[in-house]
Amino acid sequence: MASNVPVEYVLFDLDGLMINTEEVYTDVTNEILAPFGVSMTWETKAGCMGKPELEAASYLLSHFPDIDLSVETYLTERNRLQDLKWPHTKLLPGVEKLVTHLARCHVPICVATGSKRRNFELKTGHLSQIFDLFEGNVVCADDAKYVAMGMRGKPDPDVFLVAAREVLGRDIGAIGVDANPTAKQLLERQKGLVFEDSLPGLQAGKNAGMNVVWVPDPNLIDLKQDTPSPTNFADSTLQTLEDFKPQDWGLPPYD
Repeated sequence: MASNVPVEYVLFDLDGLMINTEEVYTDVTNEILAPFGVSMTWETKAGCMGKPELEAASYLLSHFPDIDLSVETYLTERNRLQDLKWPHTKLLPGVEKLVTHLARCHVPICVATGSKRRNFELKTGHLSQIFDLFEGNVVCADDAKYVAMGMRGKPDPDVFLVAAREVLGRDIGAIGVDANPTAKQLLERQKGLVFEDSLPGLQAGKNAGMNVVWVPDPNLIDLKQDTPSPTNFADSTLQTLEDFKPQDWGLPPYD
């Protein structure tokens, strides 16, 4: 078994893990940058992935100090163009099979995403056959009740801890910089399995004390300088979710 503790609940990132929105982010950003004669490289994109919206935009534009484009203008145009594309997103390989299987086997599942709630709904509304299986178990970056609790973005672990404690009812202890979980609560965290595609997301899952299956874009693997430190290595790295074997984690096997 990949973990010494059998998995009892599963948390999913959204963008680039379940749906092909990372392609949309890239296409829209380069469409905005094109009139300035520049484009976003994969090195730059890797630094944006998994970050909250404003932080990611600021990081992106810091690589182009000579162009006349403010963060506010960029975000306004980016959001306008993305809104046109979100209703056409597609599930990535293996997602439908895995989510359907976990739901049928009554394994607790939750989406834990850095997306805003309105964007989540735009991205997934046409994919209800899969996202309805979560039965409302979704944590978004701007959910007011969780923001009020001080929920921070990835690579901080908060979104996964909130999903486990507040949504799935797991006793994983307090959330935040002063959290001091008990041994029992640490064990409860180890029962969680996180699926992620970004480096900040991978780090967030490990910082939460959970198991992480990393499903990165091949371009991300090639960026050797962005490899996580050894303490943040994924517990498993897959090319797609089609390669996931539930029984390796103490979960019911596929039929």
